[in-house]
Amino acid sequence: MAQRSDPFERILDDAVRAGVTPGAAWAVGDARTTLSAGAAGLLDPARPGEPVRADTLFDVASLTKILAVWAVTGALVDAGKLDLTAPLGSYWPEAAGRPLSGATAHDLLTHTAGLPLRANLRHLYGSDPQDVRDGVLAEPLRHRPGEAVAYTDRAALILGYLAEHLTRHPLPRLAGERVWDPLAMTETRYGPLDAATRERCAPTEYDEESGTRLRGTVHDFSARLLGGACGIAGVFTTTADIGRFLRHLLAPVPGVFSADWTAASLRVRTGPLVPPRGLFWHPAPGTEPPDDVWAHFGFTGTALWVSPTRGRWAVLLTNRLYFTRDPGPLARVRDVFRALAFP
Repeated sequence: MAQRSDPFERILDDAVRAGVTPGAAWAVGDARTTLSAGAAGLLDPARPGEPVRADTLFDVASLTKILAVWAVTGALVDAGKLDLTAPLGSYWPEAAGRPLSGATAHDLLTHTAGLPLRANLRHLYGSDPQDVRDGVLAEPLRHRPGEAVAYTDRAALILGYLAEHLTRHPLPRLAGERVWDPLAMTETRYGPLDAATRERCAPTEYDEESGTRLRGTVHDFSARLLGGACGIAGVFTTTADIGRFLRHLLAPVPGVFSADWTAASLRVRTGPLVPPRGLFWHPAPGTEPPDDVWAHFGFTGTALWVSPTRGRWAVLLTNRLYFTRDPGPLARVRDVFRALAFP
């Protein structure tokens, strides 16, 4: 057997052999280039002989919050269309007079708005997208904005609704035109994927309703309820495209979200509250804010990191959900991967 010289390859080959995930793709780089990239394992264990490749598409789950919602929000802030500190009810008619009216976009981005943590939208509001929207915006808060940090998917969902209100365009169009197209992220898109593209997609969990594994259809149930495209989840992409996105955070391309937006986001914005949060970003597990390694993870088994002071970025995409919902085994692999990527 040939000796594996790339340490990232060794880590992920070992993870595949240990049954942590069927396959994985990774990339690590700096502001100029990709320093290491590769793939390990199978696209689908039920189809032996099809390896994960550099162009494999993954359901990136909550990375949608960064690649679409956070990026679009930054573009709107840069354009002067959104004041992060203004109460939502003061300029958004749908929020006026509702419990959320006194919260701000900043509260949503830091997960301090006091939103409910419940996530089963169909159980709560039914299957009509407008009923879901109305229900989410009308929910009582758990606490007053700014009193506590509590992660909830609803923050990204509401920010997506807000971006659509401010621009009169759907979120997928906003992300494409304002972020993905300018950065040449040609493989990045919301699902459901067409039949041909779906063949390059890593499958996730077995779906009882369809009787098949989800492949090219978003795993997140709330996103599927909303047609596959919302602020919570729904994006499919590759390591190369995420690398282009993360390089932009270190060396901004004119006309996309600015360096000021990145700098404002990648620092603690929650004061003494714990856990500390930036704007949709959080310090990577195993690090402290002074270490300046910021992360975001997705439930399907995806992760991205960036560190402006170190001038490095990294992305790890897996479909670990094919095997298990237990996040523990992959979290351990992820910690080793992060430590190696940001020495």
